[in-house]
Amino acid sequence: MTPPATAFLDSPVGRLTLLANDGGLCGVYFPDHKRAPVVDAEREPDHPALRAARQQLAEFFRGQRDAFDLPLAPAGTAFQRRVWAALRAIPFGETRHYGALAAQLGQPTAARAVGLANGRNPLSIVVPCHRVVGRDGSLTGYAGGLDAKRWLLAHEGRAAG
Repeated sequence: MTPPATAFLDSPVGRLTLLANDGGLCGVYFPDHKRAPVVDAEREPDHPALRAARQQLAEFFRGQRDAFDLPLAPAGTAFQRRVWAALRAIPFGETRHYGALAAQLGQPTAARAVGLANGRNPLSIVVPCHRVVGRDGSLTGYAGGLDAKRWLLAHEGRAAG
């Protein structure tokens, strides 16, 4: 198996590690991301999916983009991919809670499973798992850390407590 192409992007939430394969972008990880692969150097940083991801993420951070149009190739179970698709449907500047996502998926008792799938999202920011909060609006765990989640929600114009 060929290792993914890799690149780095300095951002307001830290140095992001980007990964891509032949199918598209397969990873966006924060510096201290839980369950992130170890990447010490760039490999094929001019890969088309990495070039597009760097450009679109930079536009997002500059406030010039509120949605991503990238080829995505996340590895995950069928349920995880359904959850990640639901995350992509959360509009910029809005939040949802785990129970609402579970209900949207037709599994209203699966809030915990939705939370676990959310935590396994390999495409942070691009697949906006930061837009998921507790039922009471409180910030919950985030693989990139709560400071990054707070920054992203504030960047999108949401009050983040």
